[in-house]
Amino acid sequence: MQDIIRQLEEKRAQAREGGGERRIANQHAKGKLTARERLELLLDEDSFEEWDMFVEHRCTDFGMESTHVPGDGVVTGYGTINGRLVFVFSQDFTVFGGSLSDAHAHKIAKVMDKALQVGAPVIGLNDSGGARIQEGVDSLAGYAEVFRRNVDGSGVIPQISMIMGPCAGGAVYSPAMTDFIFMVKDSSYMFVTGPDVVKTVTHETVTAEQLGGALTHAGKSGVSDMAYDNDVEALLMTRRFMDFLPSSNTEEPPVRPTDDRADREEPSLDTIVPPSPNKPYDMKEVIEKVVDERDFFEIQPDYAKNLVIGLARMEGRTVGVVANQPMVLAGCLDIDSSRKAARFVRFCDSFNIPIVTFVDVPGFLPGTTQEYGGIIEHGAKLLFAFTEATVPKVTVITRKAYGGAYDVMASKHLRGDVNYAWPSAEIAVMGPQGAVEIIFREDAKDPDKLAERTEEYRQKFANPFVAASRGFLDDVIMPHGTRRRVCNALAMLRNKKHTETWKKHTNIPL
Repeated sequence: MQDIIRQLEEKRAQAREGGGERRIANQHAKGKLTARERLELLLDEDSFEEWDMFVEHRCTDFGMESTHVPGDGVVTGYGTINGRLVFVFSQDFTVFGGSLSDAHAHKIAKVMDKALQVGAPVIGLNDSGGARIQEGVDSLAGYAEVFRRNVDGSGVIPQISMIMGPCAGGAVYSPAMTDFIFMVKDSSYMFVTGPDVVKTVTHETVTAEQLGGALTHAGKSGVSDMAYDNDVEALLMTRRFMDFLPSSNTEEPPVRPTDDRADREEPSLDTIVPPSPNKPYDMKEVIEKVVDERDFFEIQPDYAKNLVIGLARMEGRTVGVVANQPMVLAGCLDIDSSRKAARFVRFCDSFNIPIVTFVDVPGFLPGTTQEYGGIIEHGAKLLFAFTEATVPKVTVITRKAYGGAYDVMASKHLRGDVNYAWPSAEIAVMGPQGAVEIIFREDAKDPDKLAERTEEYRQKFANPFVAASRGFLDDVIMPHGTRRRVCNALAMLRNKKHTETWKKHTNIPL
């Protein structure tokens, strides 16, 4: 018995050592934590229960039969974040470069299967050189097993990918199918083909950071939802982020006690919209002054900045926030912002998170770049997502809501549950001057007549009262009372039920 216990301890020690002191030192020299150090920061203290510590690869080709490390380059199991159950896998770059073998893949698949069975989130800490070449098609099959589970779990349990090192080739598709991707600046990257292949095929010279670094994906491609400065910040912010999410689609989001009263008034909102319709203001300030304790977790802050998305709380309950940002492109909708918001709306709807929408949108961004890029189809994604969402939807129009963009931004016509407008709201097909120049072409050359017609149009349509008279708005509210009215609406909608006509699934314009 003592021999078995000694062997057990030796095996455990070998597994915990990973690739050995030298490789761990190299990992630290790059500013990166090891797989186990990351889990210690991510999970509550002493909560981690490890599975498959002794699993080893079964490859006998290319000398692999003589090299075995218990765990085979990935640490898997479950633990808690702020007392709530999560399943995790953390790839160990010090063991075979974190490469994915058949055994490695089955370890990941096992925790994903169990997470789906018990209804708990999965967080993957990715730090891998990709498929283990020595195993050939077995490693590719392993990736496909993980991909299938990503699809099976989509919309059922939250799936978070943390890219904390290289993630290339087939490895990028699992994170791409998860709900959120967080990256680390200067140490993580994602791409389908690396810089060397790019140079060979397209003759472009590009670094790994330029091609697929955290800043590239957070600001240009939109693949990454957040880019953090280092491993520690990424892990701590992920802990905070998970507090907003339910464990599965059968649960409500967690409720957090708050001293921020639902009826708190915010007088500064009465003057936040400038008198000039062309002058911008910061919609993030509006959001922060309305939500609990000014606590707003913005998602994709560096991508498609003309539209803001993120998670917050109202009366302690999680809400998703979608808002036009007048500070960027006047808040116009374009291809990138439509895609960004549509995916977020669908996530919220999947996990019972009510959606609060703040609207100040002059329309869709014009131009050949947008038209050639498919703005019609991409804009339709957002329209489709808002219409399809059955969670409580509360909309506040703060200033402009023109044209088709008015419809798209969670209007009453797309099953908006409660729709408010501030007195400063203008709801019309287009702005007064543009409308007058079309309707009264003969007066367009006369500045006095044009000004008169413009003022006439403004008085008739550039206000919230026509829409309110049709019932398209439920009320015109004072800005300082926005928090109270939104909280009341969400409380009223808490037990909302919506029955859909049966279908296998919709055919969203992808």
